[in-house]
Amino acid sequence: MNSSNLADLTATELLARYGDGSLSPVEVIEDVLNRIAAREPELNALYALDPEAAREAAHDSERRWRNGRAGALDGVPVTVKENIATRGTPVPQGTAATELIPATEDAPAAERLRKAGAVIVSKTTMSEYGMLSSGVSTFHSLTRNPWDLSKTSGGSSAGAAAAAAAGYGPIHVGTDIGGSIRLPAGWCGLVGLKPTHGRIPVGTPYAGRAIGPLTRTAADAALALRVMSGYDPRDHTSIPPASDEFTVDVAGLRVALLLDAGVGLPVDPEVTAAVSAAADVLEKGGAIVEPIAPIITREMLDGLDHFWRIRSAIDIAALPEERRAKVLPQIRSWVSTASDLTATDVFAGYSQMGAMAAAVGRVFASYDVVLSPVAPITAFRAELAYPTDDPGKPFEHIAFTVPYNMSHHPATTVNVGWSTSGLPIGAQLAVPHHQDLQALALASYLDSRRTEQRDWPVG
Repeated sequence: MNSSNLADLTATELLARYGDGSLSPVEVIEDVLNRIAAREPELNALYALDPEAAREAAHDSERRWRNGRAGALDGVPVTVKENIATRGTPVPQGTAATELIPATEDAPAAERLRKAGAVIVSKTTMSEYGMLSSGVSTFHSLTRNPWDLSKTSGGSSAGAAAAAAAGYGPIHVGTDIGGSIRLPAGWCGLVGLKPTHGRIPVGTPYAGRAIGPLTRTAADAALALRVMSGYDPRDHTSIPPASDEFTVDVAGLRVALLLDAGVGLPVDPEVTAAVSAAADVLEKGGAIVEPIAPIITREMLDGLDHFWRIRSAIDIAALPEERRAKVLPQIRSWVSTASDLTATDVFAGYSQMGAMAAAVGRVFASYDVVLSPVAPITAFRAELAYPTDDPGKPFEHIAFTVPYNMSHHPATTVNVGWSTSGLPIGAQLAVPHHQDLQALALASYLDSRRTEQRDWPVG
């Protein structure tokens, strides 16, 4: 997966070359913008692209490198998901129902990227209200997968994943409340980290929400994590920066192999085979790999559905009628049954989210890592809001990812192979709290030992 194009250089490569003077951020941003011009008409990954602002930021970075004042990500092109506020840009949340009011300040993650000298090239698209694992949106054009334009890039961080796979620079930042970083990362062949909750302050925290990077390499994800992490007073859930190291000793590692989520869509045999092969790699490295039974239950997943259905229904009901009518029909169909739920149903649903977290905690009492598929299937048709194509069954594909949102454990993805049709297959690595960088180091270990390498789909 190597390329001589500047747009395809990793962040670690860019920083080294900026440092030795063999490359300028100004050269790199032009190559990235050329890549965007070539691919964006078919991918629809970006929102609020501002080439002139990106060029100006690149020139500023060039001066800092010359003057010896470069920051930790100086001159590195990045994108930021549209629901992570950037000053002066509206935050539509993927829906035409949102009133377009420019954000008054940068969210913590965007603020830290700027302070580190990163060049924010653009915002990226997301699905309707962030509640779909696809690129379907009433506000943005349909985002597609660079590996196969007929397939989804995933969601809700749809644009971030498509941009990363297509080479719109090395670092892309998304959000995740049930798999919205890891699912698109897995379907686009990327490393996607949902960190320990609070590690990267979100500014507007709520149940399950995390911010994290989508990148082509684990080392780049680690760079981005270090820059964005740490306490911020705007987020009462935020915690200190990661203190672990980007290293891992595979020998003796206790690995729980979870090939059956126990609920949701059946796992495609090609997915099972690819994740099992990754387990074999760890075992050959000295890890102790043991299959485990499903972690969550049907009751837990349905309880989660009930809680989020009510939460979304309340938000949509608060909109004026003319804006409510603009919400994606599948979302309106999903929340239309919320009135059938009683207060007891909703409280029980919320309690099941806690039960899910407790179930994950019990696994980590015995194991250092949980290795599983990211999703039970490869990328589905781009036009579908859900892989089931059924608003009544919206969460049947997130049973491997959502438990760690509820338990707040870090979990990352890494590509472990391809389907016979050429689509990426991702594995998920979940680890104990605060071991974010060790999860990324483990992803790097697997990536470096993958026998089949393929070129990125850059056009």
